[in-house]
Amino acid sequence: MENFFKDKYPPGMPSEVDVKQYSSIVDMLEKSCKKFANNPAFSAIGVTITYAELDKLSRDFASFLQNETNLKPGDRIAIQMPNLVQYPVVVFGAMRAGLVVVNTNPLYTKREMEHQFNDSGAKALVVLANMAHLAEEVLPNTGIETVIVTEIADMHKPVKRAIMNAAVKYIKKMVPAYNLPKAIPFTKAMQLGAKRNFTPVKVGLEDLAVLQYTGGTTGVAKGAMLTQQNLVANLLQVKPVLTATLEEGKEVCIAPLPLYHIYSFTVNCGVMVESGCHSVLIPNPRDIDGFIKELKKWKFSAFLGLNTLFVALCNRKDFQELDFSHMKMTVSGGMALTTEAARMWKKVTGCDISEGYGMTETSPVVSVNQLGAIQVGTIGLPVPSTQVKVIDDEGNDLPIGEVGELCVKGPQVMKGYWQRPDETAKTMTPDGWLKTGDIALIQEDGYIKIVDRKKDMILVSGFNVYPNEVEDVVASHPDVLECAAIGVPDDKSGEVVKIFVIRRNPNLKESELREFCKQRLTGYKMPKYIEFREELPKTNVGKILRRELRDEELKKQKTAAA
Repeated sequence: MENFFKDKYPPGMPSEVDVKQYSSIVDMLEKSCKKFANNPAFSAIGVTITYAELDKLSRDFASFLQNETNLKPGDRIAIQMPNLVQYPVVVFGAMRAGLVVVNTNPLYTKREMEHQFNDSGAKALVVLANMAHLAEEVLPNTGIETVIVTEIADMHKPVKRAIMNAAVKYIKKMVPAYNLPKAIPFTKAMQLGAKRNFTPVKVGLEDLAVLQYTGGTTGVAKGAMLTQQNLVANLLQVKPVLTATLEEGKEVCIAPLPLYHIYSFTVNCGVMVESGCHSVLIPNPRDIDGFIKELKKWKFSAFLGLNTLFVALCNRKDFQELDFSHMKMTVSGGMALTTEAARMWKKVTGCDISEGYGMTETSPVVSVNQLGAIQVGTIGLPVPSTQVKVIDDEGNDLPIGEVGELCVKGPQVMKGYWQRPDETAKTMTPDGWLKTGDIALIQEDGYIKIVDRKKDMILVSGFNVYPNEVEDVVASHPDVLECAAIGVPDDKSGEVVKIFVIRRNPNLKESELREFCKQRLTGYKMPKYIEFREELPKTNVGKILRRELRDEELKKQKTAAA
């Protein structure tokens, strides 16, 4: 299988990359900041910093951590903020000081925050003022000693900063009251760091770089240990796929997905930085009005998104009227891309969507559709230096074209789960293969097709039904906006399909949708139940939570039985 993919790559695409090209993410950052010094690096809410400024600001933050705190290389620092320019400054500054970054979702509840802070052993926290009230309640139960609080407009000049931060706090009332007397304002931390000398810390490829938490939807969240090599390898693996179309130092990439999510983290803080490109950060992509207003300001050439976001934007007239003449690339990840979403995006923007696939545990990219050779419905070819195979339930390798669990091996695969050797052993084999939990097949041309999540598969009278397939059919109905399929218990067949639908046209009837499905799905794949809804439960990045829908159904059945 290792040699199977070598002749599948298009001309000029390497099958291997040199992961020792950089000694660390810090090494990559410093070289990029020098090479692209005057280029814009990151923008958000009206402020832009160049690569030279990113270099200085991240160095100042590292200097603060070294000289004004008790933190030592190897200590963990939790970072909890949305897409703001402070984020790359803090992340790269922490890494330059030799710290391990613990990416934390700003939408976390107190329970989730407390678990992650304690599980990671975090000693420091950088938090946006908007969620500092939750930190206040959680901190006494953790080992965090240093707290740095940033406000939304902290990267602006003093007068504008004061006006914007006051408006957010007092007019929009977006900052609940909090009391953290020992916390240090981010602006003060930066001033203190600028006055002190920074001592470079030797960071190697084997050193831990990030603890990226995952698995919260299936139980207690686990920290995937991503090393410097994992992150360096993945950015170098992804780069040749993108730079076949993108030019170094010349692209403007729209980044609506949160940087604390590994998908956006690797592309925007990895590939785009290494290529000297400009990432426009969108702090709140759910505010579609504000998002489209921001898009009008830029001649953007790249767009990073996922299925639900593509659909939401394409249904807006003001989005359809934007200038897409500079668009070269759209990449999708995080959840399955439906054929209908890809069609709509192409019609509106003129740009094909290249779907990729990855996991937190693989830093994250495993495979991606080659730009110019996209096969909608597949996740493309493995990125360079990556081996993939499919196995049966007994762990035996399956031949090309057969369906089984997808397994991955390569330099981007995590070291393991933080302090959970038992969980690591369940997921990783002794010889380094990671079992993804996804059901897939490898085509003769090397392209991989994800059939579904192993745990999401529906078993109807002994036949496997994959929700992705049902959803793809239902989503292709012109009056359907979004949908999600799950299996619900059934006395006769074990399980049957239930589909939850958000209508584009409120007059769509259940009978019409059934007839539509009947013409396109085998009998056992047909939804037995159809439920129309106003919204579907989603993760912070917009991925539909089938698990939550299943839990709701189980509760209904238990209530009915009682």
